Amino acid sequence: MKILVVDDHALVREGLCQVLQGLDPLETTHVLQAATCTRALELAHFNPDLDLVLLDYLLPDMNGLAGLEIFGQRHPELPVVILSGSANPTVVQQAMELGAAGFVTKSSLSDTLLNTLRRILAGELFQPADFSPLSQPVAGLQSKLTTPPVLSPRQQDVLLLLINGLTNRQICERLSLGSETVKFHVSNILRIFGASTRTQAALEAKRWGYDPVSVPESR
Repeated sequence: MKILVVDDHALVREGLCQVLQGLDPLETTHVLQAATCTRALELAHFNPDLDLVLLDYLLPDMNGLAGLEIFGQRHPELPVVILSGSANPTVVQQAMELGAAGFVTKSSLSDTLLNTLRRILAGELFQPADFSPLSQPVAGLQSKLTTPPVLSPRQQDVLLLLINGLTNRQICERLSLGSETVKFHVSNILRIFGASTRTQAALEAKRWGYDPVSVPESR
């Protein structure tokens, strides 16, 4: 497993690196570090096998939400979790509507963080337990579809695995497809649902009745 930690404080990055070693006792966790969003995007470009990004909300070169949008545009298949010193309701809602896979406060206990990340890696969305969505949407997650989307049988296969939280690599293995083929299908699925991230596509697909339990095998 490979995770990218983005925070401008070296002690925070080092601390997270130590904590993340306990994420999966059966698999070695490799942690990459970046102090800026610009550097993080460079590392993501050269490490297409990343499984997760932990992105600080306050960075010296750009706001974390701006970085989240760029990650969604360049790496829509990559789950990004926002880290913040506090759970401001407006910021949490903006992050989730912009496609964050989760929002975690830095005050969280190590075990809580690890359990949260395990759930996110399994395909769940996570936000602070005491967060109540605002009455009006802030950005981005408003549905653009007015009629049921039309997907090919193979796109449906990929979508159902995506909803269940499988990574592109796992989808390749499950469906016996090449990595470029899976990326092509994921990109088309995002376009069909008018989504900029996998998270948004999964939420929109569930709204249209796609069953996350019906996981396909290789045809």
